[in-house]
Amino acid sequence: MYQNLELFRTAGAMAQHAGARQAVTARNIANADTPGYQAMQMPSFADAFDGHRQSIHQTRADHLLTEARHRERLMSLADTEPSPNGNSVSIEEEMMRAVAISREHNRSLAIYRHGMTVLRAALGR
Repeated sequence: MYQNLELFRTAGAMAQHAGARQAVTARNIANADTPGYQAMQMPSFADAFDGHRQSIHQTRADHLLTEARHRERLMSLADTEPSPNGNSVSIEEEMMRAVAISREHNRSLAIYRHGMTVLRAALGR
């Protein structure tokens, strides 16, 4: 029932996006000592969502990007100074990014919880 409400779909999409961003950050940290590794990053949910505010509908399977292809398209190289071995991972920046991602995920959970509270109150439960 509540999956059809836009608020819950948006909160779920926000949580999934935060998970994908956290995976990219974790991959960067795991490869911090790999020579030649280029750090990747994804925009915040708000930045990614701004480009998709128009209402579009998929008319055939290959018409629009799938969620995985969309995430790949959002990823870009991080703009950090590479070390002498060509690695561009900055642990400090990755840790700051991880904190921002955690806040984004917690915000999505708070929106979801608040929506459920309002829904329960409306139903009298």
